Amino acid sequence: DIIAVQVQKGTHAPYYLTSKGIRPEGVFVRQGTSSVPASEDAIRRMIKESDGTRFEAMRSLNQSLTFHAFTEECKKRKLKLGKQQQITLGLQSKDGVYTNLGLLLSDQCQHTIKAAVFNGTQKDDFQDRREFTGSLLKQMNEAYEFINLNNRTTASFKGLQRIDQRDYPKEALREALMNALVHREYSFSGSTLINIFTDRIEFVSLGGLVQGLTLDDIMLGISQCRNEKLAAIFYRLDLIEAYGTGIPKIMESYPNTDLLQPKIISTDNAFKIILPNRNYAASKIPNVSPLEQNILNHITHAGSISRKETEEMYDISRSKANAVLHQMVEKHLLIPIGNGRKRRYTHT
Repeated sequence: DIIAVQVQKGTHAPYYLTSKGIRPEGVFVRQGTSSVPASEDAIRRMIKESDGTRFEAMRSLNQSLTFHAFTEECKKRKLKLGKQQQITLGLQSKDGVYTNLGLLLSDQCQHTIKAAVFNGTQKDDFQDRREFTGSLLKQMNEAYEFINLNNRTTASFKGLQRIDQRDYPKEALREALMNALVHREYSFSGSTLINIFTDRIEFVSLGGLVQGLTLDDIMLGISQCRNEKLAAIFYRLDLIEAYGTGIPKIMESYPNTDLLQPKIISTDNAFKIILPNRNYAASKIPNVSPLEQNILNHITHAGSISRKETEEMYDISRSKANAVLHQMVEKHLLIPIGNGRKRRYTHT
């Protein structure tokens, strides 16, 4: 008289009403004797359990996506973007469900870039601010244009020759922006930040280093990509080169500037690249004589120098060595450490 039907838990949760989509109004869970709409957090948890932990491969909560900006970028590079290409690239699953990677590249992308220009070296006085929305590719183009507008040119003269120099090397700006977009952790909802100060520009993205890597590894060009499919698409669009080349390129774009180097700061949940403004720094650094530059170069490699070492290395008198080192301290190029015969000098 009784037929018992057992339904095993499915492996592709959440199951949803196709007319409503993967949203609370389309996904229901049992609560006691009732069926109630699932919360967005519960839906994300189901997706994570079904699809794994890689964000870009999970199913997007929004399935009503368009790709106008992405299509335009593909057209520029003569790449086709049909349904089969979307599946191959990872924008859709084989059953036609859009992934989070598809969401990031769609016109409906919920993540943004916030850029601000400050008058000075602190966040006290806003001069301009923008927020870039839409597809990551649209944000990328608009953010770079905004940065480029604030990358001013300063002219100097060497004899009769005019030398123009931008505040920041274009290569460094480009690579820092690409790094912030490709390697950030998109499971966090916060915005990517670009802060432009008088003396520097900062790129701040969510998500620290991928587990197992250190800053020393990054400086050597070792890379473990957090968003492999997103990086592969940027590679196909000729926006990035092979993995691990970005940070070395940034450092190489500041040659022969021992006192002026980009800085990288990483925490558990954030990654910051700081590019110094070359023209601002040049206006603040005092004139350096050839002897003083040699001393600075030596300290860069050795860490410090003594008065006696200065005498012997550069074949000058004791009084001359004392005078040069004292003058470099007054110029704020060096700071003394210790007293008497043990006194040494190092970079400020």
